[in-house]
Amino acid sequence: MNLRPTSDNVIVKVSEEKEEVSATGILISTSGDKNESGRGEVLAVGPGRVLDNGQRSTFDVKVGDVILFKKYQSEEMSFGGVKFAVVKNDGITAVIE
Repeated sequence: MNLRPTSDNVIVKVSEEKEEVSATGILISTSGDKNESGRGEVLAVGPGRVLDNGQRSTFDVKVGDVILFKKYQSEEMSFGGVKFAVVKNDGITAVIE
């Protein structure tokens, strides 16, 4: 994929999985309305937004990480037949390990 995100954007390949049960028995739903979490694999990470001191912000995720993100803070798109979401760094809620 030849997409390069800008600022503090992260490009995520959206997973179509409906639900998952965590090791502790918590049901994680990734489908449904916009207020639920999305799940996907990080495809690309932007350079970070420019802070007031002129430095760039850093990310807690890297390419290949599987994450949960706030669907209502993402923008879903399709490019080259692949469904993906553009998520701001602060819209990422967890990395699934």
